[in-house]
Amino acid sequence: MTSLVTYLTDPRATVRLRAVMAAGTTPTADDLETLVDQCAIEPDLQVREMLTWALIRLPAELVVPRVLRELDRPEAKARSQALHTLSKIHDRSVYPQVAARLEDLDPGVVRTAWRAAVVLVPDDSRSALARALAVQLGQADPEMRLSLSRALVGLGADVVEPVLGDAASHRNEDVRAHAAETERLLHDPSAGSELARERARREVALGRTRSAKG
Repeated sequence: MTSLVTYLTDPRATVRLRAVMAAGTTPTADDLETLVDQCAIEPDLQVREMLTWALIRLPAELVVPRVLRELDRPEAKARSQALHTLSKIHDRSVYPQVAARLEDLDPGVVRTAWRAAVVLVPDDSRSALARALAVQLGQADPEMRLSLSRALVGLGADVVEPVLGDAASHRNEDVRAHAAETERLLHDPSAGSELARERARREVALGRTRSAKG
């Protein structure tokens, strides 16, 4: 009988996807290590999502401590996938370890940490998290910018509006603009795509201006 390990070495994403789906359909603790190890190297987004699904089908008391160890792996993909999986398990006791990744060196890991932290933050730490995230306002990268805005909005208006109010008077123009964008998203959740387009147009215009200046 072909093992899960063998299927996961197949170059075809469809084969790996079916294998992980089968593992999640009939979950067994024997597959835990194999599934976690694959998270660090799996290139296909759909397969990665299925890996998380298969992992959360296993007992949380087995999965959580094993996945937490992945947060210290050198591979950014392993750290990011671990954060994503932990956010799906909804065990708030891991919030301190998740929050520690808010300062990860990899932008992709940071984006995932923002999302996971918002899901897992205890109620009495929401304001502190809002302030920590607001320090990052003014991001230049459009994807990071919108991800941060969405994370802040996810914390709720009661804790976000005060920090956005402070940022609105910041001396840095980019911070003020980003705060305004986040405020708009807070009151109109459908504005995300339009904000991304507007930001892209501004970046193009600025690029042309810089080019004209030489």
